[in-house]
Amino acid sequence: MNKKLLLFGFSILCSVHLFSQEDFTEKNEIITDLAINDTIEKKSKMLPFLIPITEPAIGYGAIIGGLLFVPKDDPEIQSDMIVLAGGATTNSTWFTGGGYFGFWKDDTVRYVGYAGGGKVTMKFYGLSDLGYGNPFYFDQRIFLITQQLEFRLGESNFFLGGKYQLSRVSVPHNVQTNLFFDLKDYKITNSGVSFIAEYDNLNDFLTPTNGAKVYFSYDQNLEFLGSQRDWGMVTFYSHLYHRASDLWVPSLRLDSKFATGNPPFYAFPYVELRGVPALRYQGRITMVAETEHLINLTKKWGVVGFTGIGAAFKSFEEFHNEEVIWNLGFGARYRPIESMPVRLGADFAKGPEDFAFYISIGSAW
Repeated sequence: MNKKLLLFGFSILCSVHLFSQEDFTEKNEIITDLAINDTIEKKSKMLPFLIPITEPAIGYGAIIGGLLFVPKDDPEIQSDMIVLAGGATTNSTWFTGGGYFGFWKDDTVRYVGYAGGGKVTMKFYGLSDLGYGNPFYFDQRIFLITQQLEFRLGESNFFLGGKYQLSRVSVPHNVQTNLFFDLKDYKITNSGVSFIAEYDNLNDFLTPTNGAKVYFSYDQNLEFLGSQRDWGMVTFYSHLYHRASDLWVPSLRLDSKFATGNPPFYAFPYVELRGVPALRYQGRITMVAETEHLINLTKKWGVVGFTGIGAAFKSFEEFHNEEVIWNLGFGARYRPIESMPVRLGADFAKGPEDFAFYISIGSAW
């Protein structure tokens, strides 16, 4: 996935509206290998961190916090993790929150629970049927609670699970937004449940070079659970990696989202590509395909090149879009510790309008 530690902290606040929950879960696995290698003495360890934010939609900033590893009796089993974090950016976005991530019963049960709050300032360009008109800024004041469990099916690589999520979102009134949207969008409670199914046989959490991860979820907010309206989100993605040789590792990402019911305007899916700001291209349906190629120059150094296309659609009935969104970019990767697979690096990406810079930790997806 992209922006692993960046979204790890940021999604504490706004995984409902800006980044998907499935991304959040996987990105926390960035520190799994650290936990395994850092808990041989079977003692809890605290790891402070400072992570730059370079997402063009919210400006530059940083996340600061700490991770507490809670080791198991067997040091080869993934440690549970407790995190507290906060962050801010140059466009007045800020957030704070915390969570617990458990790998229970020899990693046959996985638990994620977190809560957070803050303010997010974004640009809204309009939905696909509005032609991405004159953009305006809006604030989201958000409070969010999530509880999630996944269960491994036997000894296979298949997982099934569910999630409950509660959020309270308040958007200050704006004359421009009132021209397009229901006033109920500006103060809304979302409360719903999710079904999750995934297959994962990647050879590594942090920097996979072989295997596949296929994910499906259906999130549904329900009035009888306290939501102010019924709406949902269907999410599907697959990440495929193939180690063609020690030199070359090609990979492919396919991603699609579909909003059901009547979501608030800021919750519609958007095209997620490096070089394209969050919420820039929204619709009821989005589709993305991206490929990345890693070239290992040495044991420690490598370079990547990537490109992709995406589109946002009004509906299945109007399944056409004259504007195809694209990206093109390159980056460098550095492996600081040969015994650990994690790679650090930087990506430079160009989209239809913007040029962006990203800090990468682990794989970009």
